[in-house]
Amino acid sequence: MLIKATAYSKIKCIQFNRGDRMEIIKLSLAQLIKNRDFEGMKALVISKAPLILAVILIIVVGFLISDLAGKLVVKAMKLKGVDSSIHSFIKTIVKFIIKLFFILTALATLGVNVNSFIAALAAGGLTAGFGLSHSISQFASGLQILINHPFRSGDYIDIGSVAGTVREIKIMYTVLVTIENKKVIVPNSHITDSNIINFTAEENRRIDLLYSISYSDNIETAREAILSAAAECDKIYESPAPKAFVSEHSDSSIKLVAQVWCNSRNYWEVFFFMQEHVKLEFDKAGVTIPFNQVDVHFDTPDKPVM
Repeated sequence: MLIKATAYSKIKCIQFNRGDRMEIIKLSLAQLIKNRDFEGMKALVISKAPLILAVILIIVVGFLISDLAGKLVVKAMKLKGVDSSIHSFIKTIVKFIIKLFFILTALATLGVNVNSFIAALAAGGLTAGFGLSHSISQFASGLQILINHPFRSGDYIDIGSVAGTVREIKIMYTVLVTIENKKVIVPNSHITDSNIINFTAEENRRIDLLYSISYSDNIETAREAILSAAAECDKIYESPAPKAFVSEHSDSSIKLVAQVWCNSRNYWEVFFFMQEHVKLEFDKAGVTIPFNQVDVHFDTPDKPVM
């Protein structure tokens, strides 16, 4: 091994000749810049050129891999049917993690101690986790909704405290619009902690309608009136065919239930149509709808009250 000493201004540089490999140690770039030692800086750059090229190559390859991974993740989510509103968000997270990994690898290649940086990052994340636990819970719930998609934009859902049509699904909250056109913003953690009834998840839906007739009315006449009303609505399916049958003998009336099938999107239109036209058909057929009545009896005393 040949050892050769070279002086650049006040900075000493020791070179080790190991075949084709040259290493320069104990050389401070800051000191070289401070002393304007251009020869020393040139020697340092030349000696570190392979390392610098390796670092650049690592970063370039890492960024290319992150772009490719982002595209593959989006493609996989599309194949799985994940809501499109989450594609960009997940893609950004995947690309950020991969880029961060390759940047840390590049810094480690340069000899930078990345362990302290990782430890500081972990400590900061832990502190933020305690301070933002509620927000993190909302975030996790949003991911769960977007990935598992128990409902989608345009679905009509009931989560117990509120029901409405889903307008937007965000990471932190979901926007519903009620049938009265009220905009309701619901935290995602509340949704995932509740029972979700999705009325439009299936393409078709059955509507159960309850009607009351008097004990003095003919059941067959009332049944025919209900089925006649159903036949007038073009939104009601012919198959399965509409049905009407007695469901209960109550105190003051006989209750008939009508079952009709329609597209889930036409539920309310069919519901209101039947409520109106069954009453019209009952009127034509002479079927009465009983209602609660109160009979008041007065007792007349034998002698007038003084």
